[in-house]
This record gives sequence, structure tokens and C-alpha cells, in this order.
Amino acid sequence: MLKLTDFIIDCPDPMKLAAFYAEVVGREVAEGSDDDWASIVFGEVELAFQRVDDYRRPSWPSNEHPKQYHLDFEVDEFEPEQRRVTDLGATFQQNFVGPEGYGWQVYTDPVGHPFCLCRNRGAVWP
Repeated sequence: MLKLTDFIIDCPDPMKLAAFYAEVVGREVAEGSDDDWASIVFGEVELAFQRVDDYRRPSWPSNEHPKQYHLDFEVDEFEPEQRRVTDLGATFQQNFVGPEGYGWQVYTDPVGHPFCLCRNRGAVWP
């Protein structure tokens, strides 16, 4: 089973950007947010902000420096979902799964947008 859990925006200061969007949408910055990762919870999905060193601002609508984001999908098991998404046209890029089987794997969609399959200890999705 695969479930969308996060929409993640790269930025130089996660807490500052999370505070901005929290005001925009009238919600609180999630407890546990910090200088590397901050989020706003919308039911089962989080709008998250991830620190990126040497961040370069997008130049949209110019193509000089494209938009920056990625999606996270929580999975029960990596192997069946890895087979399924690669059969659909995704390309495996990098593995960050630890010896206990938790972590994430980075893929790109057929046109190069990144997304992750994640397995987090204790995550239970209805």
C-alpha cells in the first residue's frame, strides 16, 4: 500500500517559511519542527519545508532555475512498491534505508521530478 504523506518544499530557512505559510492558511507550525524540517499538518498530509544548503531561488516562470519540491509516499514494504513504481516508469536514484528496514528511497518520475518511498517506524495510516 502506498499513501501520500508529505508535500515538501526546499528552502533556506524551514521555520521562517513554515511560519509564513502557517499564517497564510491559518494553522499552526507542527510541534517538533526545527531549523532543518518544519511542517504544517492537514489531516493525513503535511506541507513540509526542508532546509537545503546553497539554496537557489526558483526563477519561475523562467526555466533558468526550475521549481523545487518532492512528494513522500509512506509504504508498508519497499520491495513491492519499488517494483510497481519502476514498472510504471519511475527511476530508482538512491537508497536511505537503514538495517532495520526504515528510511526512504529516492526515485524520479518519467520526466525527472523526485519523489520518495518512505517507511517510518510507528507510522500507521488508516
